[in-house]
Parts: sequence; structure tokens; C-alpha cells
Amino acid sequence: MAFLKDITLGKYIAADSPLHHLDPRTKFISVLLLMSALFAAEGLAPSARKHLFAPLLFFAIFLSFIVPLSRLPVGIVLKNLRPFIWLFFFTLIMWALWPPPLPYTILWRLPAVDLFITMEGLQNGLFFSLRLSLVIIAASLLTLTTAPMELTAGLEKIFNPLRCIGFPAHELAMMITISMRFVPVLVEEAERLYKAQLARGANFTGGPIQRAKNLIPLLVPLFISAFARADRLALAMESRCYRGGTERTHFRELKFGRRDLYSGLTVLATITAVLSVPFLLPF
Repeated sequence: MAFLKDITLGKYIAADSPLHHLDPRTKFISVLLLMSALFAAEGLAPSARKHLFAPLLFFAIFLSFIVPLSRLPVGIVLKNLRPFIWLFFFTLIMWALWPPPLPYTILWRLPAVDLFITMEGLQNGLFFSLRLSLVIIAASLLTLTTAPMELTAGLEKIFNPLRCIGFPAHELAMMITISMRFVPVLVEEAERLYKAQLARGANFTGGPIQRAKNLIPLLVPLFISAFARADRLALAMESRCYRGGTERTHFRELKFGRRDLYSGLTVLATITAVLSVPFLLPF
């Protein structure tokens, strides 16, 4: 359970950087568009699959320039990948064992059960694992460089046009922000409960099934603590006369600046490059 301390998704680290000073709407929409482009690049055309990793490489180069602009330690940004290592490994194995469309190249075969690993399957597994890791890094940059209240205000402004059809813009933005804010809180609570259980002689070792059974004494108090925190938060909001988004004002009004314009143009150029780079490379 020590890997829980590596999860920084949902945490905000204050710093004086160009990314921190961007409008939260710019950052949220940019991350959303970049993720969409990364997911769309894989299925553009069958002829472009020869350069399957080209969009990922270009996106990784883009992130390598963005991370220093955040003025955050690279280790903090990459910490989010460690809890997902098992998912990367599982994705790689599943795609390696999944027979791709013919023709394919068999690298290893187990004749007894007709089990084999293909070169194309390994490439697909590596592609999806790397793409997931890039998405996690991009999402972590959004939360690390955006304060929770700024993110709430930005999401509310984005959803505001939908109010004309009765869409609860402020309430949804508040729910998303609270859920993201509770991720590091619940991680710290799980770590504390884990150490408390170890001090009382709990055993979390063994096979996968046994370890899953041993986690039940940890999950039950964690859920109870989460519900208690949610109840206290609701009472605190009611005691401060919280009434949703009705006639609410903001201490700091969001405004688009020249920096946001340049950032948006850079993101659009990156999206264009990610979507077109497989077709521009020689075949």
C-alpha cells in the first residue's frame, strides 16, 4: 500500500509558473482536446498503422516541453504512473495473447493449449499502455497546476451556456471538483488505516485472492470514513448557507488573456500535428 503515497492526481501544488497563471478553462479544454486527439489518432487509416507510435512520440515531446513550464519536479508528475504499472502490464499481456487480424507474426507458442504471442499483439499492447500513461500525465498536470476553486469556477463557466435548458452547471462543477479533491484525502486515509491494521497484526500478504480477502477489513472502515467526511462536508456547506449556483458571485473573475490565446494556438497546432503526423511520414 506504500504506492498510494505516489498518487498525486487531485492534488494542487502552488508555484509561480506560466501553467499556473493560465485560465482554468484554457487548461481544461486543452487537456480534453489533446486527449481526444490522442485517442482518435490510432484509428485514422489502416495505411497509417505502420507509424502507430508516431502520434505518441509527438505527444510525449510536447509534454516534455510542458512539464518544465509547470516548474514542478518531474518526479512528482511521474509519480502518478506507479500505481498503474499493474494495469500497463495487464494491458500488454492481454493484447499480446489476443490474436490480431491476419497476417501476424508468432513470437512464442504453447502447443498444449494453443496459446501464442504475436509481434502485432505486443505492438498493440505497448501502444495502448503508452497512450494511457500519456493521458495520466496530462490529467495530473491539470490538477497539479489548478487550484480546486479555480477549477470549479472554470467548469461552471464552461457549462453556463447549458443553463438555458435547465442544466445544473454550478452543481455539476462542484461535484466534479469535490470528487477530485477527495482522491488525495481518501488515499491518505487508506494509508493511515493500512498502517493501523499492520500495527494490530493484520496480514496483507499471500496470493491475489488471499490479498483481496485481507483488504476487506481495510475497505469497510475506508467507506465508513468517506461517508462520514461527505456528511460533515454537507453540514458545513449548509451551515454557511450554500445554495448552489443561484445568484452567486466570484471573488476573482476569470478572464482570457494573451497568454491563453497563445496557449490555445499551441494546443491546436499540437493536435493538428498529432492527427497528421502518421500520414506525413514516408511509408
